[in-house]
Amino acid sequence: MNQKLILDFENKIDCEVPMTMDTIPLSKESSFSQWQQEIPKEYFNLTSEEINYKINTAKKKLGDNVIILGHHYQREDVIKFADQIGDSYALSLYAARNHKTPFIIFCGVHFMAEAADILSSNSQHILLPNLEAGCSLADMANKPDVGSAWNQLTKQFKEKYKIIPITYINSPATLKAFCGENDGIVCTSSNADKVIKWAFEKGDKVFFFPDQHLGRNTSHKLGIKDESIALWDWRKKENKLGGNTITQIEKSKVILWDGFCSVHQRFTISQINQARIQYPKIQIVVHPECSSEVANASDAVGSTAFIADYVSNAPNNSIIGIGTEINLVSRLAKENPNKKVFCLDSVVCPCSTMYRVHPAYLLWILESLLDKKIVNKISVDDDTKKFAKIALERMIEVS
Repeated sequence: MNQKLILDFENKIDCEVPMTMDTIPLSKESSFSQWQQEIPKEYFNLTSEEINYKINTAKKKLGDNVIILGHHYQREDVIKFADQIGDSYALSLYAARNHKTPFIIFCGVHFMAEAADILSSNSQHILLPNLEAGCSLADMANKPDVGSAWNQLTKQFKEKYKIIPITYINSPATLKAFCGENDGIVCTSSNADKVIKWAFEKGDKVFFFPDQHLGRNTSHKLGIKDESIALWDWRKKENKLGGNTITQIEKSKVILWDGFCSVHQRFTISQINQARIQYPKIQIVVHPECSSEVANASDAVGSTAFIADYVSNAPNNSIIGIGTEINLVSRLAKENPNKKVFCLDSVVCPCSTMYRVHPAYLLWILESLLDKKIVNKISVDDDTKKFAKIALERMIEVS
């Protein structure tokens, strides 16, 4: 299992960057040596003004031939160029419905671009500005490990229970295909409750991966208690049932993969308690990738789109503490000057892998298109795409 991206975040490699609209040259980024190096050297030392001018010029020349998608967690100096902004669910729907634009540049991370490639038409090209933009959570589950767990579960319990696999959209295309091939489905943080309900209409148990916290919080929302939830430790290999006994699996309705998001893992009960002491009238809203203890101590729990709506719809003078990625929180604070909006973790870093989409990479992709070159194209192989599309389309139908 590749833990590199997780270690990148935990070592705070990317925390030294300023959280402003100003762009520092690519060569000055503290972690640039670990990012994609194929980008031509002419982009290394461009100033913010040069990059902004060149991107706007390239966008005008390309016109309707290109659209830029930006995830809510994207850095400010990139998101300002996005034509569509949203969470993974909204951007997945956009990719599924837009079959005209020949070039879609996805300013997000690798699994998002894969999902767009799966759902787009064969004539479209999905481009990821920086191929090193991955996801530590998605890296915590791969097809060999999930397949090993599935073989153990089905070998032991297939005569008694039908198990439905659900993969969070924050996962590689191979796991989406695995679900499509095994009567399973994909979910997002926006629709996980609907997807789990769907799964229980089809089977007896749910095998949910890779994020244990989204799975647990959604299960609690649906009235499933902890005694009916098993946690599968993927580090325990052959014939270990993920550290569970046969009885524990039989008692469970939901089997959760032991994965987590490094950003959302940082939020704590202590942070919430301190915020409530400082601001007695505060409202706390967190992402469901936070622990169940943090979710239970909050006033509201929801996806990035939910959090954005929550802040937008709050009355003026509201005080809102948020438990999610700092780029979104900073953006919401700027967009709602009549409300006090802040991140519960005062030292939280931006998502270190999402941050790798520096605007110089975006410029490189755009200018390459002007030169009739396609770089950083994301292509899911046909077999994987076939079954992954089944699982993704089930998700869209359920929603």
